[in-house]
Amino acid sequence: MAYITLFFVSFISATLFPLGSEALLVLNINQNYNIYLLLFFATIGNSLGSLVNYFLGYKGESYLENRKILDKKRIDKYKKYFDKYGVYCLLFSWAPIVGDPLTFIAGVLKYDLKKFIFLVLLAKFLRYLFIVFTTLAII
Repeated sequence: MAYITLFFVSFISATLFPLGSEALLVLNINQNYNIYLLLFFATIGNSLGSLVNYFLGYKGESYLENRKILDKKRIDKYKKYFDKYGVYCLLFSWAPIVGDPLTFIAGVLKYDLKKFIFLVLLAKFLRYLFIVFTTLAII
């Protein structure tokens, strides 16, 4: 049950809702749950939450254009920059406050989905791995 709970908390915390999964991961580590399974469920849940953000942005672009929130010319301009520097931006998808909007913006700018999935999985995994190692070093 702890793994499923961690999955859902990680999933929700990756969406635009403010919630953190790190404390639950640390608690589960301290309760001697399997580290590999915790790392797996936290990474997959958080990455899938980011994928939801991506698809909200991807499908929401036309809505934002119709409401005059975004301009097509500006989107095209920013898309060129994101195609060039998106790799570096998405490696910060793990970061608090800025990470979730970055995954949404990647969807709006229609960033390559395969690259998106790879970069987000990598970034989320490395963040949770850091938390696991830090927690194990402390206890």
